Amino acid sequence: MTEATSYAAFWLYKALPDWRQVEARARAAAREEFAGTIERASDAVTLRGAYSLAGLRGDTDLLLWVHGSDFAAIHALAVALRKTELGAYLTEQYSYTGMVLQSRYAPEHRPAFTKGAAPKTYLSMYPFVKTHAWYQLPFERRRALMGEHGRIGQPHSALPEVRIETEPDGEGRRSGGVATAPVAAPTGGVLTNTIHCYGLGDQEFVVAFEADEPSAIVRMVEELRAAEVRIYTAVDTPIFLGVRKPVREALADLG
Repeated sequence: MTEATSYAAFWLYKALPDWRQVEARARAAAREEFAGTIERASDAVTLRGAYSLAGLRGDTDLLLWVHGSDFAAIHALAVALRKTELGAYLTEQYSYTGMVLQSRYAPEHRPAFTKGAAPKTYLSMYPFVKTHAWYQLPFERRRALMGEHGRIGQPHSALPEVRIETEPDGEGRRSGGVATAPVAAPTGGVLTNTIHCYGLGDQEFVVAFEADEPSAIVRMVEELRAAEVRIYTAVDTPIFLGVRKPVREALADLG
């Protein structure tokens, strides 16, 4: 984990019907104020992307994905956006907040955005919760199931697979380790990002897939449905599909 990307937040907004009744010049000024507020945010907050959901979901129009090392700065930006003129016409339909942590099952698995991968055009993200039965399984059994899941997904990944050799600690967790060279060249087009949310919201994780073609996400997710670990999924909806655009263009899609 890198300090600069220790937290992540996904904010999903719906424009009120009254917004489109506002005079066009006033709407343009409000959109500019909103975009400027994002651009003037603390250096501790980075915008991964602004995504338009127009025509893709009926209950959300805009998704902002931000990350950074300062949780307070992320919260301050959320408050500042709420206080803008446009913010008065937006309802925050969903909000997901989490922390970037190394996977205990596969230390090499970190969110793509922490590895320097550039964002892609489409984002599919959703909250995720495991069943209670999952946490009762022995660690090595959970690790084996996640290993199968990873092997199914790897051909779809846009990043090379890297192994990290580790030693188990006294509780079955993996710690330390030295990364080896990549063992598999990337052949797919999907970037995967998993954010840990235990105690920060109703969900345990947020899963975010990025791709330049929606079909790449469809093919990968369909194949992952066959993984045995799927039986330990309690919640993996709602699913949000957004199109990444420059901030002002995403705001213009609000009308």
